[in-house]
Amino acid sequence: MNTREQTLGSFRDKWEQNKELAFSETLKEGSDIFNWILTRNGVPSSPDFAAWLKGKTRILDAGCGNGRVTALLQRYAPQSASIVGIDLTAATVAAENLRGLQNVDIRQKDLLGDLSDLGLFDLIYCQEVLHHTADPKGAFLNLCQRLAPNGEIAIYVYKLKAPLREYADDYVQDAISSLPYDEAMKEMREITLLGKALSELDVKVKVPDVKVLAIEAGEYDVQRFLYHFFLKCFWNPSLSMDENVAINYDWYHPQLCTRHTADEVLGWFADAGLSVIHHCVDQYGITVRGVRGS
Repeated sequence: MNTREQTLGSFRDKWEQNKELAFSETLKEGSDIFNWILTRNGVPSSPDFAAWLKGKTRILDAGCGNGRVTALLQRYAPQSASIVGIDLTAATVAAENLRGLQNVDIRQKDLLGDLSDLGLFDLIYCQEVLHHTADPKGAFLNLCQRLAPNGEIAIYVYKLKAPLREYADDYVQDAISSLPYDEAMKEMREITLLGKALSELDVKVKVPDVKVLAIEAGEYDVQRFLYHFFLKCFWNPSLSMDENVAINYDWYHPQLCTRHTADEVLGWFADAGLSVIHHCVDQYGITVRGVRGS
């Protein structure tokens, strides 16, 4: 099995076994997930989010997964806006979750395939997806062909992290990526329980700069300190245990899981002839919004 087939199978298992993963938390104003989506895109409140979507008549959620962000876009976009969600492995799950929502169309599509029948869009939202394709830049440039004049694309990709975190990520991925879903989830439950235990300590630590390890000085919650710089052991008490385990699985199991630098991603926008209007680099990834000229 090649890396593409393994990654498709990994996500197919994830979504079929976790159809409503993080769905309600994504739509809940003020939740960690809701705030993270908005803040990284430079729209820190729900009125700002609605203002961003105002005037958008056609919106594409490229790599929509179970449809949770598609539903978020539909909620805050103009009522007349047409929302299209595409996904290669979870289109059926998204269609089921979004049944009954007005002006929402879900299709099974490959981001590296022919997308010409979708038409053009005022906004393309493609976040937490491109790094799981065989050619992230190629998929990005392919999506840019679907931008209408003055259209905007907003992407998020994983960033290259601190060296010990990168080592641990690669080590765990190598250890579990060949495992079937149930066995991999058992391994991820142990990592999740570690994240839970560290989070429940509710202890903060002040650390100095450690340049050789790319550790930035500051005060950190202990769980987040280890999470940022040493090991992804995700834990969110607002989610169920199974949801937390599935999120750790999402990080470690797919073999296609590239990490990037800000300069690299900004170069994609330059090569596509887009003007960057917002970019944000946080501990987890790189968010960039760019606009096509008229």
